[in-house]
Amino acid sequence: MHEPDRSPVLVAAGGTGGHLFPAEALAAVLTKRGISVHLVTDRRATRYGGAFAEQSIHVVASETLRARNPVALAKTAFMLGLGLVQARALIGRLKPAAVIGFGGYPTIPPVLAAAWRGIPSLIHDSNAVIGRANRLLAPRVAAIATTFPDVFKAEPGLAAKATLTGNPLRPAVVAAAATPYPALGDPLRLLVFGGSQGARIMADIVPAAIGRLEAGLRPRLVIVQQAREEDLGRVRGAYAKLSVAAEIAPFFSDLPARIAASHLIVARSGAGTVAELAAVGRPAILVPLPHALDQDQFENAGVLERAGGAIRLVQDAFTPDRLAAEIAALAAAPQRLAAMAAAAKSVGRLDAADRLAALVLEVAGINSKK
Repeated sequence: MHEPDRSPVLVAAGGTGGHLFPAEALAAVLTKRGISVHLVTDRRATRYGGAFAEQSIHVVASETLRARNPVALAKTAFMLGLGLVQARALIGRLKPAAVIGFGGYPTIPPVLAAAWRGIPSLIHDSNAVIGRANRLLAPRVAAIATTFPDVFKAEPGLAAKATLTGNPLRPAVVAAAATPYPALGDPLRLLVFGGSQGARIMADIVPAAIGRLEAGLRPRLVIVQQAREEDLGRVRGAYAKLSVAAEIAPFFSDLPARIAASHLIVARSGAGTVAELAAVGRPAILVPLPHALDQDQFENAGVLERAGGAIRLVQDAFTPDRLAAEIAALAAAPQRLAAMAAAAKSVGRLDAADRLAALVLEVAGINSKK
């Protein structure tokens, strides 16, 4: 058995919030159990990796495969190879009890290095469809944690390794989940965001949709919207022209609390967004990112839609007229909003981080009594 205070756990994640936030949630649980946690990621993590101490963050080389031409393939192979060398050295120095990958190409070097060194390794996938990096790693790890059931229903070999844990939630999300759905009346609070990196389409469509609402409804609205830096001026100007109360910013560090304070959310349907909406229990209009190879956001949104907690609009249908019609219909039916909130919450998993921590301890052979 590994001693918890001697062998750290190494979590590996791509440098976006969707990958890092579940890693952060797992780290919080393991740290409470006396197990130190290190993060290996890429340089993007400076914005989202604030929950990890600076000395426990390690950057390795990696490259996302964005095109399939020979130059792009060669660059990706070279950078991942360099990352593998760096990861092998890091693992040799830290001697972790286990390595856990959370998806994204920066996951590949450390998880492969762990597998080749005989270090227990596992992966977690946040989406309803497994990502490309995790797809590559799945045959090489001891266990796979999934957010949704039946991810491998057509692949019995991988299904045998899979454990349904849910998507680990940051402590701020768990705290927000204790907030009851706000009483419906005036104002009607609308939260708009496009995922951790924002989305221009929200700036293009949402203010225009608000402008198409009946004049009697607009004064009831209080809008909080995430927008890219280059879109801030035009979004603020649009709402000012409509005399609609709105707070616009490129990033909200307290997003879970803002979700809890909202009556309706308009957002993309990344795995983290869907997990947080379900945990807190808030109705949403979800617009999956189009053109993804595996259509993961479309499938993620489908989970909430089938539960009755969300309306899924493909991007081509996400027009100012359609969005205005959906918002107006929901504003006129407060009982429907409340029912959607309850339906969303019915598929939330607040204990996902604890479930994943238990799986990590089992795979690593760590006996933690905390």
